Amino acid sequence: MERAWPVKPSARAMAAAGGPSLARALASIAPGRLDRTFFTNSGTEAIETAVLLACVHTGRTDIIALRYGYSGRSALATNLTAHAGWRPLTSSLVAVKHALSPYSYRCPFKQPCDDSCLDAFANDLEEVILTTTNGRPAAFLAETIQGVAGYVVPPQGYFQRAAEIIRRYGGLLIIDEVQTGFGRTGDYWFGIEHWDVEPDIMVMAKGIANGFPVGATMTRTEIAASWKAKTISTFGGNPVAMAAALATNDVMVRENVPALAAERGRQLRAGLDALAREYAWIGDVRGMGLMQAIEVVDDPVKKTPSPLKAKQLLEAARDEGALIGIGGLHGHVIRIGPSLLITEAEVAEGLGRLERACRRVGTP
Repeated sequence: MERAWPVKPSARAMAAAGGPSLARALASIAPGRLDRTFFTNSGTEAIETAVLLACVHTGRTDIIALRYGYSGRSALATNLTAHAGWRPLTSSLVAVKHALSPYSYRCPFKQPCDDSCLDAFANDLEEVILTTTNGRPAAFLAETIQGVAGYVVPPQGYFQRAAEIIRRYGGLLIIDEVQTGFGRTGDYWFGIEHWDVEPDIMVMAKGIANGFPVGATMTRTEIAASWKAKTISTFGGNPVAMAAALATNDVMVRENVPALAAERGRQLRAGLDALAREYAWIGDVRGMGLMQAIEVVDDPVKKTPSPLKAKQLLEAARDEGALIGIGGLHGHVIRIGPSLLITEAEVAEGLGRLERACRRVGTP
């Protein structure tokens, strides 16, 4: 068991070692220079570790997050979260400020959203730093695709701009891959790689161990070295969970999960786009890889959220034998995130069941 911070090895060294540990396996697929890992039990703990590490490394306590974001259920994580329904607390020791979510379908600057809005979202992030912090933020934290928000995908170029801004003010970029990691978005192991940005700290969980309780926080050697105090996660990095994560990683690498997710994601997206052309209440289809969503609205022009119709679709799909999820600020977005090893036939079958569910909800 390796609990924390091994150096990224060469492929030859890994082979000579007779197979990588989980930490080394993660270092081999992580973007850039992320080569040190601390294991915990959940995404919430991974987020806590990342934020505390950023504060320790920078000597600062202001954290910028995004509206609509979700970070977990601890005191800090619920304050990083920007959904009222998921926030039982309204204060924490760390000062958390929220910038506008780059939510193109509901862009506050222009409809339809276009390339000019990227500047507006970037300017908002910088204004949040200048007006709601002391100008010395510790970090900017964001999901590469906002999960609870309803699979909100930022416009191309957003993370490049966000990384430049936070680093210009001396802060770190923390990327949350709890939902998006391990090939879920297709083509790459981690969602942030679609934007060709290297995080300073990256967190992951969920897909890492196929249901076993594992969270992980990755960073570079020099940032990890900032942590001088003692620390422990009692059950983090335990042998059973590590064995499960290693076995899961072996399967995902062998099956080339990023490529599979991209291929099956294109099939799923084509089916959802076809449904959107038929049903006016499907206001938006979005996502990447096997992380796709449809936004349900009452009025496609006004884009009025329809939580009632979304719930009807959820129940109709269940009756048809298809389990889908609900997200979005108003509970009006259908989220579809099937197994990363789903087959072509299974995607086709799922789309057929969803189509029958849409027919039951109706066309008005």
